[in-house]
Amino acid sequence: MNDIIKAMEERRSVRKFKPDMPERADIEQMIEAGLYAANGRGKQAAIVIAVTNQQLRDRISEDNRKIGGWAEGFDPFYGAPVILIVLADKNWPTAVYDGSLVMGNLMLAAHSLGLGSIWIHRAREEFESDEYKQLLSELGVEGEWVGIGHCAVGYADGEVPAPAKRRDNRIFWAE
Repeated sequence: MNDIIKAMEERRSVRKFKPDMPERADIEQMIEAGLYAANGRGKQAAIVIAVTNQQLRDRISEDNRKIGGWAEGFDPFYGAPVILIVLADKNWPTAVYDGSLVMGNLMLAAHSLGLGSIWIHRAREEFESDEYKQLLSELGVEGEWVGIGHCAVGYADGEVPAPAKRRDNRIFWAE
């Protein structure tokens, strides 16, 4: 089996991270891999916001927790020290699909580098708010963006879960 297919079959969502910050070079490699995802008409309409600042990471986690309706003290990013937020051009017809492919590439790249990752939702709700639009402005990001997801990244704390058995009756041939 080739390495790419092997990574696709072995990658799992991690729900407990060590506090250790991954190497910046690894984060940069992940982002580069993400930005090479297939995209509609070659527009490259998705961007990545790399959050390594602990205060900002914690603020986003708290806002995400509130949107998700969890109890105070819960961290929807499971302690991951890095959050890679994928946004896509709100006015591009394939924005959600393109951004989703970026998310997939980010997670596969994390796995290939020995890092754990998990896709966390509610980026759409966050980036619809004036507060997060202001954050984008402060970062120099112009335009209208839709939040696709957060890729929480770090070193797994414990064993990575084994894959669930694949369900039957999911392939239909039209020969």
